[in-house]
Amino acid sequence: MTARSDLRRSARRASRPALLGLLAIVASVGLVACAAPAAALAPPEGDGPVVAFYGDSYTLGTGASDPALRWSTVISEERGWREYNPSVNGLGYINNRSTFGDGDLPDLIIEQQPDIVFVTMGLNDNFSYDRVGERIQEQMNDDIDILVEALPEARFIVVEPFWYTDERPESVEVIIRWQREMAERIDADYIEGASRWIEGRPELMASDGLHPDDDGYAVMTERMRAELEALGL
Repeated sequence: MTARSDLRRSARRASRPALLGLLAIVASVGLVACAAPAAALAPPEGDGPVVAFYGDSYTLGTGASDPALRWSTVISEERGWREYNPSVNGLGYINNRSTFGDGDLPDLIIEQQPDIVFVTMGLNDNFSYDRVGERIQEQMNDDIDILVEALPEARFIVVEPFWYTDERPESVEVIIRWQREMAERIDADYIEGASRWIEGRPELMASDGLHPDDDGYAVMTERMRAELEALGL
């Protein structure tokens, strides 16, 4: 593995025409326009493990009526974990990302020295796939190498990228494969099937048609709970 400084170089159910139109609209911004990473709440005081979440709007909880209802917070509270969630709307490994290095999400996560790291990225990179292609895979691997090098004792849980419509661009399966291969390479726990957790259930979407509502996050929480129990967590 190269040194950290070297690594840093590097809707609702829709018909296909409707989906393509939607993808054209959001391709340059992702599901929600991205801002620079904001200061996330520090992990709460306590004795439980610090658990960090590297994700986008589906991990930030966009669409929920209260952040307390997002899957990461419910799961953390159930297990006595101290949650650190700096996830950003619209963020991908490449999509809508302006910061690579100091101040990016991997860097913020490393500062917290977490015991467990969830990686739930990849959804928004579908909107950049035709433009940047394999740069997504390269950055995915750069990010994880930086995290693993800086956090050698942490347990990594890599989640299949979420998705939000029944129709799936070909890039969805490509990015899923890259994410799975990355998890295998670092010997991380891998949770598959997450791209289909809310498939075919438009009633679980918020009014924007892009993000889960409270019921949608409850379903995601239930599915994540089952997967983590299978991993002994």
